[in-house]
Amino acid sequence: MIDWRAIDTVLLDMDGTLLDLHFDSHFWLEHLPRRYVELHHLDDATQDEVRSRIIREQGTLNWYSLAYWSRELGVDIVALKREVQHLIGLRSDALDFLKWLKRAHPRVVLATNADRESLALKLPLTGLEDYLDAIVSSADVGVAKEAPEFWFALQELEPFDPERTLFIDDNQAVLESAREFGIRHLLGIKQPDSTRPERELEEFIALDRFAAILPGERPRT
Repeated sequence: MIDWRAIDTVLLDMDGTLLDLHFDSHFWLEHLPRRYVELHHLDDATQDEVRSRIIREQGTLNWYSLAYWSRELGVDIVALKREVQHLIGLRSDALDFLKWLKRAHPRVVLATNADRESLALKLPLTGLEDYLDAIVSSADVGVAKEAPEFWFALQELEPFDPERTLFIDDNQAVLESAREFGIRHLLGIKQPDSTRPERELEEFIALDRFAAILPGERPRT
């Protein structure tokens, strides 16, 4: 599936790609709405309003900003995330894949929409930094990965040849944005959240495991 001789740079998403999306899905759709209602002494029905408010920001920097939601909702988002941080974990064989990449020596860059507060929480718990050459957050460049400007900014910070770059992400809109920029090798993720069903991505091959793209491995049929 991948000719590794043609790859100099590997760009990796974090949430839903290297990390199980279950933590984020549970936090934003269940834990935060419930705790918001408890902390502000509101009716349970308000939980649906909070979910709708969050979803309206999808794909924007606000969607990914913990500081924004702390201000908007009047709660300490980082403290609330720590209440369920035991759910933060790597996806299936992500660690094996990262170890292989370290031995194979392409440049490995985390290209994430997670802001620096999210990274400060998740990186120490997962050990991802040990396998990364660089980390670029959309908050650093002022635009989300869904926007074409992100890729130009990323290339300024971390020069890469789009023709010799592999990018893996679970987000269809982000993959489309990367394709428009010209990144040649693009892969999605079949099951970002281990508690939810697998899904296919339109126009992109989706992985069920990273081993499927390593030398000597064959994708499952």
